[in-house]
Amino acid sequence: MVHRFSTVRQSPDSEWFSSPERGSRFMLHLMIWISKKLGRTAGRVVLYLIAGYFLLFAPSARVASRAYLTRVLGRRADVRDIYRHFLTFATTIHDRVYLLSNDDSPFTIQLHLSKDVERAIAGMPGALLVGAHLGSFEVLRSVGLKYPGVPVVMVMYEDNAKKLNTTLASMKSGERPNIIPLGRWDTMLRVQEQLERGALVGFLGDRSVGTEKKRIIPFLGEPAAWPIGIFRIAALLNRPLYFMAGLYTDPGRYEIFITQIADFSSVEKADQDKAIQDAMLKYVNEVEKHCHMAPYNWFNFYDFWEKNNNIKMKKDYVK
Repeated sequence: MVHRFSTVRQSPDSEWFSSPERGSRFMLHLMIWISKKLGRTAGRVVLYLIAGYFLLFAPSARVASRAYLTRVLGRRADVRDIYRHFLTFATTIHDRVYLLSNDDSPFTIQLHLSKDVERAIAGMPGALLVGAHLGSFEVLRSVGLKYPGVPVVMVMYEDNAKKLNTTLASMKSGERPNIIPLGRWDTMLRVQEQLERGALVGFLGDRSVGTEKKRIIPFLGEPAAWPIGIFRIAALLNRPLYFMAGLYTDPGRYEIFITQIADFSSVEKADQDKAIQDAMLKYVNEVEKHCHMAPYNWFNFYDFWEKNNNIKMKKDYVK
């Protein structure tokens, strides 16, 4: 269907919270300026220069890119792979200018939804979706075009939410996305309220801030720590949980994949921990599968794998 339009406590993940997010915001501001002043075509030309700049002057991101690509490609990544990785990242940031302005006209967006998922989204009172920094999270909003009247809500950390709103205000166009700040006393209440309105409520499940609990689950052959928060929310709210990825596949083309990974609606409290563990395993499996499908779409430019984790305690390690 094509539309145009184990449990481990961690210290604050300051590396991703400062550098990658700050870089993403800077690039978004730059792309807004270029798109306003020079137009979309010129903006795309500049992307090649931006990718080259990152390749030359962002050594930490370059090292992280090579480490990830070597794992996912099954061979040592070379400079061309790393450049393509940066170019894909820059392209998705540029596309955000249009996606966040509710202008999907430059894009062809293909939805991959099973009949069961289509019926669930169309018929249930709201759905929880969990993605990753994999492709474009903003392209999720295009799913709402398939189901008129279904709101799309993003849940993100408050600081990022404020800065995103500031960025959107500078664009002076498009409807502002409905954003719920994560980590506030009323977050759960607002999420539940949106679900009862029939909204699609989207989270990103591969990063955390502060002392949020994580579980160690292998990813691309090595242990990595994954936050547990969204899975607990789904369990507490007794809701089904869906994996979502919006993969960039070619210029102007995205493919959206949505699949159910858990259904907490009938899980007893005593069985929640096991159900959460199973859901996390399915989630990481989906992330890994879609990384292999579109390897240059993974945008965690820091050491994602846990080199200093205490994984000797078997209870903390999920195989």
